[in-house]
Amino acid sequence: MRKGIALFAAVVLMLTGCGSSAASQNTSAAAEPTKEAAAETQTEETKTEETQAAETQTEETQAEAVSTETDSAAQGEAAANADKAETGSTSDTLVIYFSRTGEQYTVGVIEKGNTAIVAEMIAEQTGADLFEVLPADDHYPMTYDALTEVARAEQNDNARPAYSGELPDLSGYSTVFIGAPVWWGDWPMIMYTVFENNDFSGKKLIPFSTHEGSGLSGFDDKLKSACPNAEVLKGLAIRGNDAQNAQEEVKKSVGSWLTELGF
Repeated sequence: MRKGIALFAAVVLMLTGCGSSAASQNTSAAAEPTKEAAAETQTEETKTEETQAAETQTEETQAEAVSTETDSAAQGEAAANADKAETGSTSDTLVIYFSRTGEQYTVGVIEKGNTAIVAEMIAEQTGADLFEVLPADDHYPMTYDALTEVARAEQNDNARPAYSGELPDLSGYSTVFIGAPVWWGDWPMIMYTVFENNDFSGKKLIPFSTHEGSGLSGFDDKLKSACPNAEVLKGLAIRGNDAQNAQEEVKKSVGSWLTELGF
C-alpha cells in the first residue's frame, strides 16, 4: 500500500515538472515576438526621426537658398539705387544713343550729332537718364564718304566694335530708348556690341533713328532679334536735316510719339 502511494506521488511530481517546463518554454516563446516587435518599433521610430530631420534640413536649405536669392536681388536693386543716388537720378527710363559729328549727308559739317539732338529731346520730355555710346577706338572718319566706307566694311565683316566704359546698371530701369543713325539700312555694328554685352531681358525697348530717306530701316525687328527677351515698342524715325534745321517740329513729333507710348 505504501509502495503504491509512493509510486503515485512520483508520477504526479514528474507530470508537474514537465508542465512547468512546457509552460516556461511557452512563456519564453511568447516573449520573443514582443522583443522583436519592440525592436522593430524602435527602428521605425528612429527612421521616422531621421526622415523628419532630413526633411527639416532640406526645407531649411531651400529656405536659405530662397533667402539668399532674395537678398542678392535686393542687394542688386540697392546698388542700382545707390548709383542713381550718387548721380541724383530717380528715373526708371534710360536713353542710349550712338551719334556722329563731322560731315553728314545734306547738312554739311555738324558739331552735334543728329541722333544726339533727338536723344536729348526724349530725355528732356521723359526725365530719362542719358548714355552715349562712344567707340573705344574712334577710327570713324569725319568725312561722309570715308565714313560710309568704314561702315560698309564693318557690316560686311559683321564686326563688333568695342565701346568705351559701361552702361549704367540696367536693373534700375524698366524702359530703355535706343537710337542711332541708319548705316547701310541697319544699326551701326557698334550697337550690336551693346545689345550682346548687356542684359535687356524684361525691359521695354524703344528704338529711334536718324536718316535721310531710309526711315526706321527695320530697327525694331532687328532689335527684337538681338534682344528676344525684351518687349520692343513702336519706334520713331527723324530726318537728320530736320534734327539740325527744324528742331521745333521735331520736338512736336517726339512729343506726339511719346504721348502715344504713354509718357
